[in-house]
Amino acid sequence: MFKRKKVEGDRAMTRTNPAKNPTSKWISYRPEVSVVDCTIRDGGLMNNHLFNDKIVKAVYSACVDAGIDYMEIGYINSKRIFSPDKHGAWKFCVEDDIRRIVGENDTPLKLSVMADAEKSDYHEDILPCDQSVLDMIRVAAYIHQIPLALDMIKDAHDKGYETTINLMAVSTVNERELDEALELLANSEVGTIYIVDSFGALYSEQTHFLLEKYLGYARPCGKRVGMHAHNNQQLAFANTVEAIIKGADMLDASMAGFGRGAGNCPIELLVGFLHNPKFHLRPILQCTQRYIEPLREELMWGFDTPYMITGFLNQHPRAAINFNTSKHRGDVVKFFDLINEED
Repeated sequence: MFKRKKVEGDRAMTRTNPAKNPTSKWISYRPEVSVVDCTIRDGGLMNNHLFNDKIVKAVYSACVDAGIDYMEIGYINSKRIFSPDKHGAWKFCVEDDIRRIVGENDTPLKLSVMADAEKSDYHEDILPCDQSVLDMIRVAAYIHQIPLALDMIKDAHDKGYETTINLMAVSTVNERELDEALELLANSEVGTIYIVDSFGALYSEQTHFLLEKYLGYARPCGKRVGMHAHNNQQLAFANTVEAIIKGADMLDASMAGFGRGAGNCPIELLVGFLHNPKFHLRPILQCTQRYIEPLREELMWGFDTPYMITGFLNQHPRAAINFNTSKHRGDVVKFFDLINEED
């Protein structure tokens, strides 16, 4: 029950009055909205990116068939920091490994990787764009890493890539530091500035507030704003919808919400919501059914009470991840007592 209207120059969705028309439904869409599939990159945090090629190829093919805009195929992080003996190929995204999956990627789907600040040998490992099948480099950084992130963005931009900055754990950043960071980023080479709810702690009002703040810096400089939500409080989809309503143009999601801890916004929900005819749901459902859901019991991602508790407390989910792989799994009262003792 939505319809579109102009809000401060942007098309946004507002509820109709169900008493007047209980069957009404919005039917338009924002063609400028892009969807980024994070299944392999974010989901790989649950298994050290130890995916076999069959799964990665299946996700890639599903993204192509579904009309998804970007697939984030993994990280491009340092082998000096992360041992190849313990981490799979998608922690490093060497060009030959990517091409083994996608060939020349002669499709409309764009490919991206994420480089972590202080964990990536970006000068050496990120090739010039004309030598790579990749299209976009996403830089992930915490607030204190902004100076380094700016150099990483410039490096990727100068090499010919689209770029994003994923400013992590924004729910822990004070407003003065956030304003300073956004001003620097708005005047950098970056193309899209992301709100990242790393701990799944945000509510819709906070998402609304942050979108308006980010847009205030980004739009005058011709930049887009993106949203990456985690599902600790079962709000990843709701907060992504709120971001769309307020003007976000790049949206992260993953198949079945597969991602670190409580996971991400499920891409099947997002595609269904957007109503853009270029997106097709069936390939996503097919891939999820055959390849992603069978991993759930082993890797244990998705909403769970310990993740909910870390979301309430605005904490990193590592404590919940460790608890859920311990002999105490299922004893949520014990986890509640333990994490409150730590505070």
